[in-house]
Amino acid sequence: MHKAPKDLREAISSTPKAFVVWEDITPLARNEWICWVISGKRAETRNIRIQKAISKLSGGMRRPCCWAGCTHPLGRS
Repeated sequence: MHKAPKDLREAISSTPKAFVVWEDITPLARNEWICWVISGKRAETRNIRIQKAISKLSGGMRRPCCWAGCTHPLGRS
């Protein structure tokens, strides 16, 4: 399982609607959001994904949409 990077944690904790959903979703769902964000190769892509994640979580989305899923071996990040 991945650990949420600082920039994602700060964005979630500073957005009440996103935080409520984040606290309610499963650890596996959190892992998918984290992996989706950190899998962006460029800083610009990562920042865009954080913004999208906050928007989607705030809207109640529980998992990233249209993404193949975490490809990292479990237990490694």
